[in-house]
Amino acid sequence: MKLRWTMAAILAAQASTAFAADNVIRIGVLNDQSGVFADNGGRGSVVAAKLAADDFGNELLGKKIEIISADHQNKPDIASATARKWFDNEGVDMIADGAASSAGFAILEVAKQKNKIFVISGPGSSDFTGKSCSPVSFHFNYDTYALSKLTSDAITRAGGKTWYFVTADYAFGHALQRDATKFIEAAGGKVIGSAAHPLGTADFASFLLQAQGSKADVVGLATSGADVQTAIKQAGEFGIVEGGQKLAGLLVFITDVNSLGLKVTQGLQVTTSFYWDLNEQTRAWSKRYAAQMDGKVASMVQAGVYSGVHHYLSAVKAAGTTDATAVAAKMHELKVNDMYNKDVAIRPDGRVLHTMYLVQVKKPEESKYKFDYYRVVSSKPGEEVFRPMSEGGCPLVK
Repeated sequence: MKLRWTMAAILAAQASTAFAADNVIRIGVLNDQSGVFADNGGRGSVVAAKLAADDFGNELLGKKIEIISADHQNKPDIASATARKWFDNEGVDMIADGAASSAGFAILEVAKQKNKIFVISGPGSSDFTGKSCSPVSFHFNYDTYALSKLTSDAITRAGGKTWYFVTADYAFGHALQRDATKFIEAAGGKVIGSAAHPLGTADFASFLLQAQGSKADVVGLATSGADVQTAIKQAGEFGIVEGGQKLAGLLVFITDVNSLGLKVTQGLQVTTSFYWDLNEQTRAWSKRYAAQMDGKVASMVQAGVYSGVHHYLSAVKAAGTTDATAVAAKMHELKVNDMYNKDVAIRPDGRVLHTMYLVQVKKPEESKYKFDYYRVVSSKPGEEVFRPMSEGGCPLVK
């Protein structure tokens, strides 16, 4: 047994050495490509990463930039095993996306063990920059704290004083309900009940009937991906909004709005870090993205993957090496600059301080062209919307 493990270690070291000498910078996009998060991440995240590589001519420091990908099916064990195989045997220098928070935490553990960089975009738990922060992980995109602060605070102050949550029964959903409850109570509201649903639920009837029976002002959907689409559709069938309750989707992507249509989603208030139609730069990038994605526009997860990979490559260029310790230090040092971030700082806990936007989904008659879905209600700089480091519990913060 001892000899077997020794030989395994030798073979892994040999493989690592071989890949280190092959003059390739390998970036792995590890996410959900076949399940509930495939639409807002999936292949679109891979395309986004390739667009970032294109910006550098697909070559850096005399090395070819290669993007590879895999589907972890939202299973932490597959995510962990794939990350380990990539780092040990396939010469992967960094991993991007992550999809579900549970899978993201599994990837993070391997990245820390192997001292490799993990750019987080799909996972939303605020714990990635809290108790689980690390020197090699960077949270590019939304998190449950920022989503809650903008959306739940705005709805509560507008009169939604009592809430009932329908919550995804895994790390992300529980973190989102936890963070939202804090802001609801701070705004003078109250959470009067909740129901937890498993990932990939096809029938939300029992959860929605409980929410309807609670008579809460607001039914909060602390879920995402295909699950939030199903919940919104079935809430319409049960007449929840027609019955006088408000429906709040705490994480709704533009891909969800596109799938459901404006007739179903009109009036929803959504928090996002990215909208394709913000300015000339986002529109130009979205044209490049759409050309490879059958005319679709990117979700904030996919835009976040682009931003994270672009920033990683900028740091590699500035550091003159792919050594993870040196690159991570340079990623903290440099400001994030790309098609939708201008001089955005990264905190010591790994939080990228994106501007966040509160948007409202337009009525069908208000939409003037394809994907003209949002009206920007307000925006806040990252310093104001993400959790202060003093409250996060990150062990790297003194």
